[in-house]
Amino acid sequence: MLDLMAQVPERLRGGEPLLVVDGGGGVLGVDHRPVTEVAVGVLIDTDGRFLLTSRPEGKAYAGYWEFPGGKLEAGETIEQALRRELQEEIGVMIGPAHLWKTSMVDYPHALVRLHFCKVFSWEGALQMHEGQRFGWERLPVSCEPVLPGTVPVLGWLSDEMKG
Repeated sequence: MLDLMAQVPERLRGGEPLLVVDGGGGVLGVDHRPVTEVAVGVLIDTDGRFLLTSRPEGKAYAGYWEFPGGKLEAGETIEQALRRELQEEIGVMIGPAHLWKTSMVDYPHALVRLHFCKVFSWEGALQMHEGQRFGWERLPVSCEPVLPGTVPVLGWLSDEMKG
């Protein structure tokens, strides 16, 4: 059996698992593709529900459900990017953001390192500035389809619930 992880340079994986989606962008050539760093907010309300939003029209995987967030800009920390992105996308100002997990996803259109941050406090009412839909979910989620890079997070949340 072909060990794809052995073919992905450690400098790209950074110790994170690699999720290859729809054949990815060519795992064998992954070393030549830039890594897109993305800050992702796992907003959890006082009832233990988490926020999922749909990807807007015009973006890859439009209509798929994901945790909100976006790309880091030059010089930004993960928390700074998350604050900016959540204000721009969903109209809330977050409190402390706690880096929780990191994973690498090889989509056909991009090689993405997702930095998942748990957020338990925010101010402002949700406003979907990009025309996306939103839902407060529990496991198992009722919205579909779920973006492949989101699926591992649902597993992590499930593992935490089990104790």
